[in-house]
Amino acid sequence: MRLLLDTHALIWWLAGDERLSPAARDAIADAANEVFVSAASSWEIATKHRIGRMPEAAFLTADSGHIIADQGFGELAITIRDGQVAGSLPAFHPDPFDRMLAAQAIVSDLAIVSDNTALDAYGVTRLW
Repeated sequence: MRLLLDTHALIWWLAGDERLSPAARDAIADAANEVFVSAASSWEIATKHRIGRMPEAAFLTADSGHIIADQGFGELAITIRDGQVAGSLPAFHPDPFDRMLAAQAIVSDLAIVSDNTALDAYGVTRLW
């Protein structure tokens, strides 16, 4: 299975947070699965940390690339096509970061690891 971690799933995985569901934890840990982290998550973490809304992610703001690579996760760049799809999605969900993740899941045929049920409106496969 090919997985795209929502930002909170990434943070909870790295922190060993119990809010990460057992199914999500097992899927991320399964070496048979490819796990990706979007550039949108790095952008979201840096932005929200800067404005004081994500203090728990301070450890990721300095060098998220190495931390993600050390976990064996792939980096998912934002493409022109991702931008087109994200901009065309209906406004079911107002968060631009989540809309980009939904677009990337659609374009790249990835399941999103997320507890955010609002993503279901976009027809993506959501694992939680």
